[in-house]
Amino acid sequence: MLVGLFAILGIAALVYLSVRLGNVGIIPQPGYTVYANFDNVSGLKAGDQVQLAGVPVGKVQSVALQENRAHVGMRINTGVDIDGDAIAAIKTSGIIGDKYVSIALGPSEHNLSDGGTIRQTQSAFVLEDAIGQLINSSGSGSSKPSGASSGGNSADSSSNPFPRVEGSNSKTGNCNCLNQSGNKK
Repeated sequence: MLVGLFAILGIAALVYLSVRLGNVGIIPQPGYTVYANFDNVSGLKAGDQVQLAGVPVGKVQSVALQENRAHVGMRINTGVDIDGDAIAAIKTSGIIGDKYVSIALGPSEHNLSDGGTIRQTQSAFVLEDAIGQLINSSGSGSSKPSGASSGGNSADSSSNPFPRVEGSNSKTGNCNCLNQSGNKK
């Protein structure tokens, strides 16, 4: 009987720790649900926090695809008012990259009710997309030099004693520059 009692206490302690550490609520906190549509939620899942001014005020209830956009349902605690001009943004917390929804209030005096929608949203920052854009933007350029002229005698060449050399190589030590006597450096 003593061993059975000890086993029941051990199981109860495991359940308690699982609920507390996993931020799982057995009984949902009273509140209301608001929705927001995002272009990209990038890792946001049900159970993640909803914060207002850095303070947790609710949890993400659902994430679904609706009309090719992420439709996020958020359960907001009772007593927290979200106005109609609020902005919902997906942010990342910590090094691990846990996602949460940050809400910034707007100037509206009309508050959202149960089932209301936050119209202004800001999608998650995706590092892979930013790196791809950086690589694509640095690789693009003009194939024609900006100072190319069609004729040998331009107004610019008469005032410049150093003729313009096209197709110069920008690597260190490979200068296609001409000195005053016309010899390559």
